[in-house]
Amino acid sequence: MAEIDEERHVCDAAVTLAFSVLGKRWNGMIVSSLGGGPSTFVSLRRGVAGISDTVLSDRLAELADAGLVSRAVDPGPPVAVSYALTDSGRGLLPILDQLGTWASENLEIRGR
Repeated sequence: MAEIDEERHVCDAAVTLAFSVLGKRWNGMIVSSLGGGPSTFVSLRRGVAGISDTVLSDRLAELADAGLVSRAVDPGPPVAVSYALTDSGRGLLPILDQLGTWASENLEIRGR
């Protein structure tokens, strides 16, 4: 019984950690947007409708710190910065798809 409680505690801690990153507004959309391949900041801003430059910059830094997104600088000229999913970030794509399917089937969207 103690082993099951320990496994549940480890699982709860892992899920809490995952949602501390993915539960922030925009992060899932940014990861999903990068699923199509590397992108510039401007392209990401266009792909994630409604996000401000400041929030996008903050979220990209958080996702990079979490090891989900990498940042590459081409010194140019002109200097160009691109963002891409790491292997860990790419591993999230099928999970995000499954979560979206589950949400569509099981959660009622208010206002519909």
